[in-house]
Amino acid sequence: MGTYLDQTELYLFNEGKSAYAYRALGCHRVTMEDGGAAYRFAVWAPNALSVSVVGSFNNWDVNANIMEPCFTTGVWQAHIRNACAGDLYKFAIYTADEQLIFKADPFAFYSQMRPDTASVIWDNDSYAWHDEGYMRHRPYRGANIHTSPVSIYEVHLGSWRKGLDYAALATELADYVEEMGYTHVELMPLSEYPLDDSWGYQTTGYYSATSRYGDPNGLKALIDAFHSRGIGVILDWVAAHFTKDAHGLRLFDGTALYEHADPRRSEQPQWGTLQFNFERSEVISFLVSNAVFWLNEYHIDGLRTDAVSCMLYLDFGKEGKQFLPNKFGGRENLAAIEFFKTLSTAVKRESPGALLIAEESTAFDGVTRDANKGGLGFDFKWNMGWMNDVLSYMKQDSVYRKYSHEKLTFPMMYAFSEHFILPLSHDEVVHLKNSLIGRMKGSYEEMFMQLRQLYMLQYAMPGKKLLFMGGEFGQFAEWNFKTSIDWMLLDYEHHAALREFVKALNMTYRANSPLFEIDDSWDGFEWRQADDAAHSIIAFSRMDAEGDELLCVFNFTPVDHGAYPIHMPYRCTLERVMSSIERDEPIIPAEDEGEGCVLLMELKGYEAAYYRVRR
Repeated sequence: MGTYLDQTELYLFNEGKSAYAYRALGCHRVTMEDGGAAYRFAVWAPNALSVSVVGSFNNWDVNANIMEPCFTTGVWQAHIRNACAGDLYKFAIYTADEQLIFKADPFAFYSQMRPDTASVIWDNDSYAWHDEGYMRHRPYRGANIHTSPVSIYEVHLGSWRKGLDYAALATELADYVEEMGYTHVELMPLSEYPLDDSWGYQTTGYYSATSRYGDPNGLKALIDAFHSRGIGVILDWVAAHFTKDAHGLRLFDGTALYEHADPRRSEQPQWGTLQFNFERSEVISFLVSNAVFWLNEYHIDGLRTDAVSCMLYLDFGKEGKQFLPNKFGGRENLAAIEFFKTLSTAVKRESPGALLIAEESTAFDGVTRDANKGGLGFDFKWNMGWMNDVLSYMKQDSVYRKYSHEKLTFPMMYAFSEHFILPLSHDEVVHLKNSLIGRMKGSYEEMFMQLRQLYMLQYAMPGKKLLFMGGEFGQFAEWNFKTSIDWMLLDYEHHAALREFVKALNMTYRANSPLFEIDDSWDGFEWRQADDAAHSIIAFSRMDAEGDELLCVFNFTPVDHGAYPIHMPYRCTLERVMSSIERDEPIIPAEDEGEGCVLLMELKGYEAAYYRVRR
């Protein structure tokens, strides 16, 4: 770490071309010219009259450590010898109108626990990693991710088991995810945030691991623990908007730096937050560097970018004159589109093998197309259309499902337009939405039968898989971040059996390449029965690159069928791989039908089943 800021580093920051701005700005331990140690503080505040560092090391005296401007970059720096790791600090900024404001460090590596708001001096290189082998092979994992099984367990750390810190989670959560057979875990946002109720989606400390569960080294140890078990770690990342808290990014030097000066661009009325100004080059450096920071410094395997639609459309969540159109009079945020291309290019260059995942709820074209081919460059996109259609279908009483059969079949019309993840996420089990099992109609037993069907449908359809915590054992209550999920339900037979079923489903998925190897073309999918709305039955085959085939059959009513005909284009028999209900007979024979055959299948009510096709 150089003693003084390098002019080239600051030039790249100002030009929006830095992927490592966190190495220059913020607080860093350096060696002075006389060999002594000090901490170098640097902050971007181009319109400030003056800036100083205040903290526990100088009794918060605004005159003790005055910062100096660095060239004409808008960055200020100071070196403080008596500062120590663990000390608290802020920047005291005199604005152009001579107001004194106090701001937390936007690049701080650690922050105080809410409601306190100071930054904490932290040496970011103080953790000794143990995942060298895992990280060495990560580029190869990334290259093959589209043809690999991906089953994600989504977790809110504070309510998985309430009261656990990073150290306890490194054993309990990591062991659980491994036991359940998931390939990845997705952690809801862990950048420091002031309000628990935001679940981390309204951030103040973009480079600070939240202090709710321990210090930054504790989070690194948690990620290390997952990697030791071969489990990838995805982190929710919020690049769309930020809070208006006084110590945060809003009007950072008394003027709009991180947000647009025009409230029609900056205000996000839907959430009471401010949107980033993607037209400003320094903001691009701040966010691209932040992505690289989590991927490289914390060994995160992927970032799930929240609220991408909010970034792509200038009128998202706004009405009438609340938004300012682009230069062509349109609603697309042209600067945000270019930001995503810059981001994905930088991530592929600086963090090979790491993933970018978009939570994007519209039909915006090319989200997962390479940036050099005109796309945004994400590796995956959440398939919100599939999620909405399927949940809408499943919540209906079975007698009415025949009128909504297209909700099962229509998602295949666009299934290969992007690389998709099929999510059953936290957003679907929050207040007023009901739990997954709570959506099902019928008796207590029938609710579990239909939930098993839903999960088998999710795992059979093209696309990677995601399930929010509690869904694996059928939590009836909506998710409440203030309490643990309802582990006591495992004392009841049906809930415990459901968890074992989800574990078996993960194992079946990972062991059968037709379910995951070709997720992005019709080469891996073929309808066998798509039109039987009257009986609410569908059937389709999934194929891998070698031609191995699984037949997936679903009966979405409680009506049994003694000899339901499934027409196959060739002579074959079936070997049952998995069923959502207990079945005895493992082999299904076939009757000849010219060059093909008819499989006369016994379908139980509310049954889903996978069969290996033997030609």
